[in-house]
Amino acid sequence: MEFRLLQYFLAIAREETILKAAESLNVTQPTLSRQMKELEDHLGKQLFIRGNRKITLTEEGILLRQRAEEIVSLVEKTESEIMLFDETLSGEVCIGSGETLGIEIICKAIQRVQEDYPRIQFHLFSGNEQDVTDRLEKGLIDFGMIIEPANIYKYNHLSLPYQDLWGIYIKKDHPLALKESITPQDLIDVPLLCSSQELKYKQIENWANSYFSKYHIIATYNLIYNASILTKECNGAVISLKNLIDTSNESSLCFRPLEPQITSSLAFIWKKYRVLSKPAQYFLKVLEEEIKKAHKCPQINKNMIK
Repeated sequence: MEFRLLQYFLAIAREETILKAAESLNVTQPTLSRQMKELEDHLGKQLFIRGNRKITLTEEGILLRQRAEEIVSLVEKTESEIMLFDETLSGEVCIGSGETLGIEIICKAIQRVQEDYPRIQFHLFSGNEQDVTDRLEKGLIDFGMIIEPANIYKYNHLSLPYQDLWGIYIKKDHPLALKESITPQDLIDVPLLCSSQELKYKQIENWANSYFSKYHIIATYNLIYNASILTKECNGAVISLKNLIDTSNESSLCFRPLEPQITSSLAFIWKKYRVLSKPAQYFLKVLEEEIKKAHKCPQINKNMIK
């Protein structure tokens, strides 16, 4: 399958008409139609449903669009890295991360790199462990920062000097808001929202022990913002990490830690046996220096669990 055909296919998927796609690609409409017919014949699958006003994708077409976007992104990233390999440090570094204030140490390293080499550009992607590792495996990001527990042993990894505290977010007028901390029995019959990663590794299940079977989990989430909106509507509780949702005086939500306390560490990962670009190598060097600095002076990291 030619790379050029994937670009043509994506243009049609984006524009939803052969005419507009042909105009954006500077090719004739008959040429583009013929190329797509050849692509369908090659794959033995129908990719488009051709309507009167627009073209839509079949299930096979939707799958190809997803894969084609990944392939095109990877090719463009690879070309950029190769062209810049022997030049002064410039280029792109892509980092995927879970939601945590532990990202601050990554930001400190980014700031230092920018001061030294302002032509290095950073791209940040937010997601849970599955989202981040999927992109890492496909070569779409250089590094990932994930919240443990997680399967980090297939990767090179650094342990970050930070721990996140688990608890619940609830409305300030919720009965549990009167408590200083939340015990396993407190959550019985409370509508709960849990992260999919949290349930996968059974961290809350182990904490709750026998009470877990009595919990009413109404939804799971991978990123917390939408979950925080839902908990306001259902008067439930989001089980999550501290400092991810606004709990200021202007907010209707508050945070209460779990008791016994649960904390999670952070891991910075990258693929084994992969040659990192020069900008990525330099960023990793700076990050290692920031980690050493934080270990020597713990007060530098003001977000460490107290």
